[in-house]
Amino acid sequence: MEIKFNNVDYIYNNKTPIKNQVLTNINFKFKEGLVTSIIGRSGSGKTTAAELINALLYPTNGKIEVDDYVISNKGVKGGKSVNDLRFNVGLIYQFPEEQFFNMTVRDEISFGMKYFKYRTKEIDKRTKDALTMVGLGEEYLNRNPFTLSNGEKRKIAIASILAFNPKVIILDEPTIGLDSASKENLIQLIRKLKLRYKRTIILISHDIEVVHKISDYVYVLDKGKVVLEGDKYTVFKQEATLKQYGLRSPKMIEFSNRVFDKKGIKIGYRDCVNDLIKDIYRYVK
Repeated sequence: MEIKFNNVDYIYNNKTPIKNQVLTNINFKFKEGLVTSIIGRSGSGKTTAAELINALLYPTNGKIEVDDYVISNKGVKGGKSVNDLRFNVGLIYQFPEEQFFNMTVRDEISFGMKYFKYRTKEIDKRTKDALTMVGLGEEYLNRNPFTLSNGEKRKIAIASILAFNPKVIILDEPTIGLDSASKENLIQLIRKLKLRYKRTIILISHDIEVVHKISDYVYVLDKGKVVLEGDKYTVFKQEATLKQYGLRSPKMIEFSNRVFDKKGIKIGYRDCVNDLIKDIYRYVK
């Protein structure tokens, strides 16, 4: 499923004298089967963009194309229904517990399916399959989601979305509160969703290191406008420009840039430490 923003504006409190222009003339393209990240300092409009894709908000101007759906200031046209759109575009919020309604993992994951009257056998199968996809066993089914670790909560929130088998998955600040091991587990899960399950992933994050490891394409937002875009190496090698917008390059790219500046050695840009070490070894042996 491909998503396109066409000259999209979003103005908060559009009908009041005091207006807040959150997004201005946005032209995003999220390609099917890739990980696309949106980065930028707080208040740049990242979460608003995610809510527009899910039709929780509607553009003030312009339109958003999500497969057969068109989202504009007149609502949603095309496709089957708004609910069907939301099944196919799963949004995982910044704090997973804000999504939880139930006292067991089983009820949490199956909540939406019961509401829309899925058959009991199908609910059970989808619930267990979703847990498997995020790397958790059936022993979690009767546990209270509110008592789980931050990493486990994140996985349950993702599982509750995966149960609907969406084509697009949006993760809003998924690494907040996670330790390094939980971050690595999340990275592996996102890679699996992309490579094995062919999902389109949209990542909204301040965690530059994680964005660097898993992104195919990156948009930089500042004050509601796209100020920089490109593949991750094109974006992240521009240290001075990123600094201007309150961001920095990943540590490995900073290292590569320093080696070039001080020694004139171009070792290239890598997102894996082992690959970087191999490049360095080639130059010193």
